Amino acid sequence: MDDDDEALHLALKQRISELRTEHDDLDDAIARLAENPLPDQLRLQRLKKRKLLLKDQLTHLERQLDPDVLA
Repeated sequence: MDDDDEALHLALKQRISELRTEHDDLDDAIARLAENPLPDQLRLQRLKKRKLLLKDQLTHLERQLDPDVLA
């Protein structure tokens, strides 16, 4: 693995870590919002949509790291 590949690999791992943290934070926010007897449905829907987008981004980046893994 040359230096460019190593740098890309490291950058991908860093971005994946950031996205996982944001995904987990959204999961917590969604859980807290859902505990409310009358949750803001629009906000809840937006948070869930953002969480799904993050999951898709994570999957894409993870496949770049290890393209041999079957999806």
